[in-house]
Amino acid sequence: MRSKSDLSRTNLSAARRKWSTQMNRSTTQALRLLTQSYQFSVIGGDLLLLDNGWYVTHTGLIRLAARKQCRGIHVQPIAEFSDSRNGRYAFKATVYKSRTCQGFVGYGDADPSNVSFLVHGAEMRVAETRAVNRALRKAYGIGICSVEEIGSLAEPAQASRELKKLPPQPASGNGHSSPKVRDRLCHIIRQHQLDPNLVKAYATDFCAVKTLRDATREQVENFVSHLSDWAEKDRNALLCQLNSYLGQKEGAA
Repeated sequence: MRSKSDLSRTNLSAARRKWSTQMNRSTTQALRLLTQSYQFSVIGGDLLLLDNGWYVTHTGLIRLAARKQCRGIHVQPIAEFSDSRNGRYAFKATVYKSRTCQGFVGYGDADPSNVSFLVHGAEMRVAETRAVNRALRKAYGIGICSVEEIGSLAEPAQASRELKKLPPQPASGNGHSSPKVRDRLCHIIRQHQLDPNLVKAYATDFCAVKTLRDATREQVENFVSHLSDWAEKDRNALLCQLNSYLGQKEGAA
């Protein structure tokens, strides 16, 4: 109990630093329950807080299985629901908690329409991960969804709200309004198929602010120009930079 109490305090402190705007009585109580029940670690990357809801990560589930001395995980592709030419894959995973366990089954699928742009071409691995996550959640009675299962589908709403709050540019000298900063940023994201979640995380670091709402117009304009220039010159290098934010900051795409 002492260890769990220490972990609970550590998790709460880390969560308040990382997701200060989302932490409230409800999310705090949920975090305490998840900590006591499963010993998930925020610092270890076991949990993410997206849109005021907790999500477990693949890392968290695998670590839990190791603590529980999971006997094994069997994964197999489902040919009838897969189409490799179109990047569509489906897997079945079975988790065995002990020698006598008959198995807990989970299914996962992935295709270009339900994964992040950054992992296009890796749909098979995403589908396998989702299947394993679902099977592990069933095996250990975890009611919250895993972040890998939702992919980028649950993230655009939050990013859109943040982007809409970016400061617009002033009207130009000829009397016509210049394009708004947020419109330019959204155009760059669409044009170069960037993940809005990771772009927002990078933007907050670039502008040295806690949230994009705290950035000045000049800071955001500088970021947009920087992002556009980098995307045009070396998109692969930009993707590597954006990829470094995976799992480190709350979803916003």
